Amino acid sequence: WVKEHEPELYAKIHKFMLPGDYIAYKLTAQMNTTKNGLSEGILWDYKTNTIAQWLLDYYGIDSRLVPEIVANFTSQGTVTKAAASQTGLPQGIPITYRAGDQPNNALSLNILRNGEVAATGGTSGVIYAVTNNTSSKEATRINNFAHVNYNVRMPSIGKLLCINGAGIMYRWLRNQCGDDSYESMNRKAARVDIGSEGLSSIPFGNGAERMLDNKNIGTQFCNINLNKHSKGHLYRAALEGIAFSFVYGMEILKNDNAVINVIRAGNDNLFRSEIFSNTLATLIGHEIEIYNTTGAVGAARAAGLLDGDFDKFGKNINDNDHVMTFVPLENKVPYLEAYQTWKNELEILLKNKL
Repeated sequence: WVKEHEPELYAKIHKFMLPGDYIAYKLTAQMNTTKNGLSEGILWDYKTNTIAQWLLDYYGIDSRLVPEIVANFTSQGTVTKAAASQTGLPQGIPITYRAGDQPNNALSLNILRNGEVAATGGTSGVIYAVTNNTSSKEATRINNFAHVNYNVRMPSIGKLLCINGAGIMYRWLRNQCGDDSYESMNRKAARVDIGSEGLSSIPFGNGAERMLDNKNIGTQFCNINLNKHSKGHLYRAALEGIAFSFVYGMEILKNDNAVINVIRAGNDNLFRSEIFSNTLATLIGHEIEIYNTTGAVGAARAAGLLDGDFDKFGKNINDNDHVMTFVPLENKVPYLEAYQTWKNELEILLKNKL
């Protein structure tokens, strides 16, 4: 974009950097990047284990603009005297780790092995599944990142699927319906049967959805019955609809060679809702482990992973941060029926959307 629209600025470029690369540069006065970061920009070729030169050539970008590549969990530079005086950090301490938000969130939840999945249920939803399979059929709906523990001998790929319309829908309902807390909404939703008595919610009102091939179908409430449906029904249908969208996304991941053995999430946002978490766990048939941690805590811990002992790192998280586990419920029939109804409504909308 810069090359096409601001050629005079492009002509001045010495190196291009990701935000984390730039922060590291300001701290160390060294310009470098990682294959993990480059992979997030589709700039890493897994087959050749080099920069995706073919992509740079296609856009006419000089490969000399790519900074030196360094590895995570090694010394990538040390804090300079100038940076120390500005930040209060000790001069000479090494920078050993950097990552994007989702790979780092996965690390924080001990998502490092094939079949482990990190889930985020904030304004948007994210499913980040780690696999050791380097083949993919999906060119647009899924991103494939070199995960933080990636190496050529044992590739660890993070397959990322984003759902724009997730927690934003529940927040919208809260704002419009006048409930003062999510706890109150959850209590009202809990008084409604599984399936919300036929009411379905399609939660995709936060812009185009990549997992729907960039279609923008908006948020929909389907089959409202004015004689029996209440705010509690709206709340439960919203939670179920968001959970169903996660299940739908996981079906896409599974069809693209991802294995799902366990899901882990932070103890916040949608995963505080038993309706949401139980619905998701029951439909996918796997446990959802909840952890009291954050990306900031995970990144701080990662700075000490110089020995490469990921087993010890993961055990520390399991021993200290695990809060609870949602187990799939035995009777999944009503959940399956509600999901199929929801999926039928979604497919009708997709078929009619140009």
